Amino acid sequence: MSVFGTRPEAIKMCPLVKELEANSNIESIVCLTGQHREMLQQVIDIFDTKVDYNLDIMRPRQTLTTITADVLMKLEEVLKKVQPDIVLVHGDTTTSFVAALAAFYQQIPVGHVEAGLRTFDKYSPFPEEMNRCLTGRIAELHFSPTENNRRNLEREAVVKNVFVTGNTVIDAFKTTVRQDYQYKNEQLRNENMDGRRVVLVTAHRRENLGEPLENICRAIRELSQEFPDLLFIYPMHLNPAVRETARGILGDCAGVRLIEPLDVEDMHNLMSRSFLVMTDSGGLQEEAPACGVPVLVLRTETERPEAVEAGTVKVVGVKTSDIVKEAEKLITSEEDYQKMAHAVNPYGDGHASERIAKHLLDWYSEKMS
Repeated sequence: MSVFGTRPEAIKMCPLVKELEANSNIESIVCLTGQHREMLQQVIDIFDTKVDYNLDIMRPRQTLTTITADVLMKLEEVLKKVQPDIVLVHGDTTTSFVAALAAFYQQIPVGHVEAGLRTFDKYSPFPEEMNRCLTGRIAELHFSPTENNRRNLEREAVVKNVFVTGNTVIDAFKTTVRQDYQYKNEQLRNENMDGRRVVLVTAHRRENLGEPLENICRAIRELSQEFPDLLFIYPMHLNPAVRETARGILGDCAGVRLIEPLDVEDMHNLMSRSFLVMTDSGGLQEEAPACGVPVLVLRTETERPEAVEAGTVKVVGVKTSDIVKEAEKLITSEEDYQKMAHAVNPYGDGHASERIAKHLLDWYSEKMS
């Protein structure tokens, strides 16, 4: 049983679910928690994923506590009914940690997809860093995207059933990116991007709300005024705090487009045609390098240091002057730009899901023998 509940999880789990469904030796069951709703359904539809159970926990003004309690209570019933051989969870969401805990309470083994990412600061990102650490303590199988992630687990004395697989998000591009793609988002469809360098912006992390997000928006405003040939496209998160800040600072900028959240197909295709990505998202740090697009990370640290080491990603912090300075380098220096654009993506070859399916079958065979 694969359990997930947010849009980023779905983007990375749906390629794996497709692989599991295609294997005659595996009965694949999908349970959604519904931690996100509209944004999650878009991904389910694009990958044509069959959902067996939906806990539908989303409610107005939900908190980490209500999400935790609701998932734990509702998932218990499903696990008792289905009694899966293993529960697969992904990454670092509250859904992932609580689903792992619910499985542990039923003494069902847990497989952790995207295991071993660490910032080593339990409050940053919050609550994701602690979610993934706790999930890692519960899990029996650990599917690490990179060798660096495996080493992080080794430092925590987790050495059994740790497999380096690559990241399943790269697998997703086979489904989503197409040469002749037409955008579904009306603003993107009507936007003339010919001859303009597109900068894709996402910023919505909890720890960036308030002054950091204001600084990020001021940097984008400054850059758009300095480089009028650039087109900044900022799909705004549904969080009202994000929208208020973005509209307040960027609403009247000629070179900035504030648009609604994009589905995964629009996002991947926009990313593949972009000049630069500026983001505080984790997933985009893995996705953009697969398209040869440099990434400036709008955070003070990253749990994806292999991307920094590979040269595909640069952490620039959340001060306006730092963001502007690092962006200016890539915009004005062909050498600096090409160095990042042509660095090798450390997140794999698009076959992570196949490897995970194989490891699951090997583990099960060994368990049954």
